[in-house]
Amino acid sequence: MTLLRSWVDSANSATTPFPLNNLPYGVFSLSDGPETCGVAIGDMILDLAAVEGMGLIDLKDGPYLDAPDWNDLMGAGPAVWAALRARLLDLLAVGADAQKALRSHLVPQTAVRLHLPITVSEFTDFYAGKHHAMNVGTLFRGPQNALPPNWLHIPIGYNGRASSVVVSGTDIVRPNGQTKAPDATMPCFGPSQRLDIELELGAVIGGYNDLGTPISVHEADDMIFGYVLLNDWSARDIQAWEYQPLGPFQGKAFATSISPWIVTKAALEPFRISTPEREVELLPYLHEPGPMLYDIELAVTMAPEGKGPTTIARTNYSWMYYSAAQQLAHHASSGCAMNVGDLIGSGTISGPKRSECGSLLELTRGGAAPLTLDTGETRIFIEDGDTLTLEGAAIGEGYRIGFGTCTGTIRPAKTFPAQG
Repeated sequence: MTLLRSWVDSANSATTPFPLNNLPYGVFSLSDGPETCGVAIGDMILDLAAVEGMGLIDLKDGPYLDAPDWNDLMGAGPAVWAALRARLLDLLAVGADAQKALRSHLVPQTAVRLHLPITVSEFTDFYAGKHHAMNVGTLFRGPQNALPPNWLHIPIGYNGRASSVVVSGTDIVRPNGQTKAPDATMPCFGPSQRLDIELELGAVIGGYNDLGTPISVHEADDMIFGYVLLNDWSARDIQAWEYQPLGPFQGKAFATSISPWIVTKAALEPFRISTPEREVELLPYLHEPGPMLYDIELAVTMAPEGKGPTTIARTNYSWMYYSAAQQLAHHASSGCAMNVGDLIGSGTISGPKRSECGSLLELTRGGAAPLTLDTGETRIFIEDGDTLTLEGAAIGEGYRIGFGTCTGTIRPAKTFPAQG
C-alpha cells in the first residue's frame, strides 16, 4: 500500500505520523470545553461529535461519538468499526464532497488538550518478550536458569491497576515503598531509588466474552480494537523485595502511561508478521491462524530536566514471542470474562542487542554499565526531573502509521504522612 492522499494538506507528508492511511482515534478538549471524540489527520483533529451531529456520520444504533471516551463505539463491534473507518476514508480523501462543511470542524493539534481515549476497565500486563525475559533472568539467575520452566509454554501475566493508567504528558510521582538491601537485616521504607521504564505496546479490547466462555486466538484478534504505546513504570527495588512468591505489586501499581491515540488494527493490517519459530510446540488453544504480530519500529528517549533528549533505545514490536491475541486468548482460557475497555500490556519489548533493550534494567545491566547521555550525564535509573518518551511507527511506502508519543516526567516522591 502507498500513501492515501487527503484534502487535509498536512496529511500528505511522508513524515507525518497521521496520514489518511492511519486515522487514529483520541479524545480531546478545547480550553475548558467538554471532552469529545476526534480523529487525527495530519497536524489536525477532526471533531467527530460535530460531524456525527451534522449527519455526515450515521452508524448503526448510534450516535456514539459525542462522548468522553471510545468505549461505546468499541462495544458496538467490528462491523461498526469498519463502517466508521470506511466513512472517514471517504470524507477525508482528496475530492470529497463534504470537505467544505468539514473544514470548520478541524482543530489544530497544538490547540487542544488530549485525554485518556478510553475508560480503562481492567489492566493486565504480560511478560511476553523473550529477549527481555532472557536479559532479566540472566541478571538474577544466570543464563542457564534465565527463563522460568513455564515461559516457553504460557504467556505469563499479572493483573495491574486500571486506576493508575494515565495519558501521555501526565507527571509521574516517584513511588514510596518498602525495600531491602542485600546486606540489611531489616527492610526500610522510602522513595524508590531504582525507577525504570518498560517499553510496551498496549492492546485496547473492544469486545467481550461471557464469564466461563473461553475464546480462540482468532476470536481474540477480532476483539482487539487497536493499539497504544504503553510505559509500565517500574520501581525495581520495591519489586525485587515484594515479588516472591506472587509477583509484582506496588513496584508496578503506581503508574502506567499510554499514548493518547489508538491506532486501529485496520491501519496496521499491511504490517502483520508472524511470531517467531517456537522452541517448543504450543498447546492447541494458543495456535495462531495467521500472522499476529506487527512490524512497528519503536524508540525511547531520556531528557534530564531543562535539557535535550537522548535516544537510549531502538527496537521493534516484531521481537515479541507471544502476540496480543495469544495473550488475550490465554487470559480468557480459564473462563475469565474480558470486557470492553480492557487494556493488555505486551510486556517489555527488547531485541537481542543492548541498544534494543526496552528497560533501563537491561540497558545498564542492572546498574553495572551506566548510560552516558548526549548531555554528558550518566544514568543507571531515572532521576527526578527526567522525561522519558516512547515513540513508534509502522513504516510503509512513502507513509508512516504513527502512534504519536507517550511521555512522562518524574517528580519527587511525596512525604509519607506521620503515624498517630
